[in-house]
Amino acid sequence: MRIPEIQMNTTLSAIRSDFPILSTTVYGKPLVYFDNAATTQKPSAVIDAITGYYSETNSNVHRGVHHLSQQATLAYENARKKIADFVNAASDAEIIFTRGTTESINLVAWSFGEAFVKEGDEILISALEHHSNIVPWQQLCLRKKAVLRVIPVYDNGELDQEAYMKLLNDCTRIVAVNHISNSLGTINPIKGMIRQAHERGIPVLIDGAQGISHGPVDVQELNCDFYTFSAHKMYGPMGIGGLYGKKDWLKQMPPYQCGGEMIEKVTFEETTFNELPYKFEAGTPNVAGAIGFGTAVDYLGNLGWDFIRTRESDLLNYATEKLSQIEGVRIIGTSAQKASILSFLIGNIHFFDAGTIIDQYGIAVRTGNHCTQPLMDRLCLLGTIRASFAFYNTREEIDLLAEAVLKVKELFA
Repeated sequence: MRIPEIQMNTTLSAIRSDFPILSTTVYGKPLVYFDNAATTQKPSAVIDAITGYYSETNSNVHRGVHHLSQQATLAYENARKKIADFVNAASDAEIIFTRGTTESINLVAWSFGEAFVKEGDEILISALEHHSNIVPWQQLCLRKKAVLRVIPVYDNGELDQEAYMKLLNDCTRIVAVNHISNSLGTINPIKGMIRQAHERGIPVLIDGAQGISHGPVDVQELNCDFYTFSAHKMYGPMGIGGLYGKKDWLKQMPPYQCGGEMIEKVTFEETTFNELPYKFEAGTPNVAGAIGFGTAVDYLGNLGWDFIRTRESDLLNYATEKLSQIEGVRIIGTSAQKASILSFLIGNIHFFDAGTIIDQYGIAVRTGNHCTQPLMDRLCLLGTIRASFAFYNTREEIDLLAEAVLKVKELFA
């Protein structure tokens, strides 16, 4: 259901005021921030939560009986519970705090790989993957003499599902695919892909770096075995993220890193490891980050997914129509199911040159291969210009982007 325009604008004005950076200027022009797929901006509530921790509660967690330590521990574990509820994990113990999606994938690639992958086994990924969901599996294959298989992608950015079914076999040890492509915005049919893998007894990891900020994620409904995500892509702080993993898998996997917190008992002869989730959380954690992450989850919950999805869908449709009307603009990635990510090129103008000029108008877009070089090779491209939208963006900002694109064309005419 479309939100009435007057209600949307009134709500939007209040929401934009929650984000201090949106009131800044770049080169004397109001900031237009269209780089949300790289990182989202942070509301004052998140900033205040981090500041509040350091100014009022700063202490190490789980290790002290004094008041500050107990308060910090309570806030830290409360954040874990919020995140577990956010993705509908069956237990708080299934949420491992990491530095973000990249570390979460590396954790699974190393720990799962050590326990379950042997010579001749196959790891199945897709042609849409970010380097973070390619390189860890590539390195695992080198260590274990396993084989990396790749699900092909059509020209429009959709995965070849028939090929996927054929690639699943008795040698496949794990499937690792993204929820949403960070380059093209393609929303993959992960629920069906998970079901098809499970029919052969194959576990599935979902790279949710882009997926978790665009719509509700219910890991129990998806029935995925692992789901990875980063706080900074969902309006939280940098340097913190999470791994959801089913308990049955996490219990069987060896620790990824060793040190304090993840142990139960240490002697010079042997070490026994802590219970979940602490077995995978070696060292002093990012307590402030976790608290900020929990606050970001609260913020998204207060907005509601209906509002977020309505806003982002409207922005994507409007931007697609607006830029498509400009002669020479080519949209890259035209999947029927897309998130609010729009990649494009302007004639034969190099994307770096175009992005530099667009920046002079105060508009932040991303240019390059977006850490998906194999995908760009498949599409016979060096890179694209990427505009990625969040609920706080506006149609008026998209109009400014279209004007900047026209200026780029004029300058290179």
